[in-house]
Amino acid sequence: MEEHSDVVVVGAGIAGLTAAALLAKAGMRVQLLEAHHQSGGCAGTFRRGPYTFDVGATQVAGLEPGGIHARIFQHLGVPLPQASPLDPGCVVDLGDGHPPVQLWRDPARWQAERQAQFPGSERFWQLTAALHRANWGFATQDPVLPPRNAWDLGQLLGALRPANLASGLLVGSTIADLLHLCGAAGDTRLRRFLDLQLKLYSQEPANRTAALYGATVLAMAQEPLGLFHLEGSMQTLSAGLEQGLHQAGGQLRTRHRVTGLERDAAAPPERRWQVKGLGPADRPFQLHCSDVVLALPPQTLPALLGPQLPAGYRQRLSQLGEPSGALVLYGAVARRDLPPQCPPHLQGAWDEPGSLFVSVSREGDGRAPAGKATVIASVFTEALPWFGLSPEAYAARKASAQAGMERGLRALLQLPEQPWLHCETATPRGFERWTGRPFGYVGGLGQHPSRFGPFGLASRTPLPGLWLCGDAIYPGEGTAGVSHSALMACRQLLAARQQPLVLA
Repeated sequence: MEEHSDVVVVGAGIAGLTAAALLAKAGMRVQLLEAHHQSGGCAGTFRRGPYTFDVGATQVAGLEPGGIHARIFQHLGVPLPQASPLDPGCVVDLGDGHPPVQLWRDPARWQAERQAQFPGSERFWQLTAALHRANWGFATQDPVLPPRNAWDLGQLLGALRPANLASGLLVGSTIADLLHLCGAAGDTRLRRFLDLQLKLYSQEPANRTAALYGATVLAMAQEPLGLFHLEGSMQTLSAGLEQGLHQAGGQLRTRHRVTGLERDAAAPPERRWQVKGLGPADRPFQLHCSDVVLALPPQTLPALLGPQLPAGYRQRLSQLGEPSGALVLYGAVARRDLPPQCPPHLQGAWDEPGSLFVSVSREGDGRAPAGKATVIASVFTEALPWFGLSPEAYAARKASAQAGMERGLRALLQLPEQPWLHCETATPRGFERWTGRPFGYVGGLGQHPSRFGPFGLASRTPLPGLWLCGDAIYPGEGTAGVSHSALMACRQLLAARQQPLVLA
């Protein structure tokens, strides 16, 4: 197969789906290629008998009025998926005998909760709230960050407000620095809470999470923003974006794995890029296009581009650090075995294999039959040590991790000794097979000050016509973050063609 398109988007996770749909809506001929049999990536789903499990992501931000998903779906003319706000957004058990911390949606109720849980810390929370307001006002202007040419810089400067200039003084600071600044560094319980919450979103603890990023993460559960529970499964988000893509004339091709990208500067502009890969039954394909949007981890670029990758950029990629992998337990239990009024999202301090983030299906939400519930528990882990093991060593390590997670779940959810109607565990090796990500990396890059905002990886690459989006590109993590990155890359691509892209 050898064809021509205006744009080829590689990877049909939420970032790739968003980019492809927006470009198709702008009139581009778009091909979206996905190695798996379905879209969604780390926000996809799978079934085991009567149970539907979300692969990785289990909650969504950006569905509120004016949120990134709401704006994109409105622009595409597609209804938002049905969802309900989470209240509390999460319940965090620090394992210290105190009542769990409840992240209430109502800001006043959350203020009362944190004052009771962490007395004397209100200066810290007021400072992070002020930083969040400045950040959010900036983000709603759709800035380009980090800028790589005059157009990018213009978009960045146009989004800045006086509050951003003030908060910019903290661009090199961490959340731990804010604790010191506010006199709350000695509160070990608060520090434990912050480490657990920040690890979920930035993959870093408080002393390594950029202050400007962490400030917004800590406010995401409260109105007027919020976290949402999708009805049916996370796949409904992908399905809506697929609908937008098809309505605009774009095409999604699953089971198409890209193995190489080649740029020919001497070719006509519409054939500048050649995308090679293997389709169903390992049939080779080639697509010619003027632009490529890569929604895969940037660590894939050296293998895809080979010697075409500029040496300086290759070195930049090698210095990004190793992203995390994940251990995920997918289980099903009888609902009667869960605590009364069990919240849908919990976090628990746990030593082995690590702190647990737990999502429990709601009755009637489409994930489990009546009277039953799915339970998904995830733990960040180093990815590389899971590879290169003998079959026996791998099986033993996986069994040990699952046993530790089961013990943690029994403690956190007060489950009986043998509650499981179904139970299986995925490791980074499983995520590599599912998503095609190198070493099963999840969640992008840790949001250390050295990798956040102006110091992050840009969507505009040194190779003309090659754009990046996804969870390694500002603003990063989560379905809302990767959608922002897709919008940014699309605006840059279309601006190069003198086509503005403005969302309501």
